[in-house]
Amino acid sequence: MRVDRFLSNQPNISRKQARIYLASGQVSVAGKTVTDPNFAVTPFCQITLDGQPLQSQQARYFMLNKPTGYLSATEDDQHPTVMELLDHNDRHKLHIAGRLDRSSTGLLLLTNDGRWSQKLTEPDKQVAKIYRVTTANPIDPETAEVFADGIYFSYEGITTKPVRLEQLGDKEVRLTLYEGRYHQIKRMFGRFRNPVLTLHREQIGEIKLGSNLKPGHYRPLTDTEIASVIS
Repeated sequence: MRVDRFLSNQPNISRKQARIYLASGQVSVAGKTVTDPNFAVTPFCQITLDGQPLQSQQARYFMLNKPTGYLSATEDDQHPTVMELLDHNDRHKLHIAGRLDRSSTGLLLLTNDGRWSQKLTEPDKQVAKIYRVTTANPIDPETAEVFADGIYFSYEGITTKPVRLEQLGDKEVRLTLYEGRYHQIKRMFGRFRNPVLTLHREQIGEIKLGSNLKPGHYRPLTDTEIASVIS
């Protein structure tokens, strides 16, 4: 938002007073004096008035290797949540960008930046999500073609977007999806009466989990990984 609007949203600061503070050089953003009322600020700009901080929240971005048995939720009365795996001071401010169900494992992204996480889920962005899947029975030879054509889900009245299937073994595949319907992969294999035994997310967009992050562990995203979502 505009910096004058940000200031006028603070307690006891009117729009007129905000412009006076700006004109007199009393407002700093990221350590630099700002006088232009139209100057754009974000929720993560460091903003001070006469040296006193008005906003100092820092953007956080993490990847976590979710183990089985944990809910992709901030809190739950019955089951442990992935937030309990974090020991970061800001964990209560984070939300999950792309959930996994309790029995699934792999890449989770956590952030306090809502605009960033929204870009991962915007339909027109077509962000790829890659999963490694094992099934109870050998995979039907027609599965790849049916997944590529899309499957109609009568409950929602929609047809899934094309899913790319790479065969890894008789009962193991790698899938690339561009959407995330409720239990989509399990329901798609359900058309072949082939239960999914394990579902592990390896990648979202350009962000890969990698083999060096153990289950239950997490790390900050690199600048390159963060920027890959914005670009």
